[in-house]
Amino acid sequence: MARYHVSVTGLRLKSWFHVVSFWRHAMPSYNQAREAEGNVLTDVLKRKGVHHTLTVWESETAMKRFLYRGAHRKAIRTFPRIATGTTWSYPSDEIPSWPDALAELEKHGRTYASPK
Repeated sequence: MARYHVSVTGLRLKSWFHVVSFWRHAMPSYNQAREAEGNVLTDVLKRKGVHHTLTVWESETAMKRFLYRGAHRKAIRTFPRIATGTTWSYPSDEIPSWPDALAELEKHGRTYASPK
């Protein structure tokens, strides 16, 4: 059994008009993740216009407890209106570097696009 459960995401805003809405949801979600039980690491990176998150959890169960609660749940509801994105979560024996996490996302990520 792997020591950690890793989640990596990438969101691309549909328009610059959505920047305020994005940050209104992103900051509380970031803070919620950092404070969540079972969270080992929470980090963000903007690369090539894509807003990425990398979270590492003690278990998949801990990640799922965070996923659909509080500020993050509100962000998930807003997401289809303001962005498209890719997500991937996976077990790991190590905390990945950003290059490794992004490689996993590119190779295995599930892309979500919604109507404009």
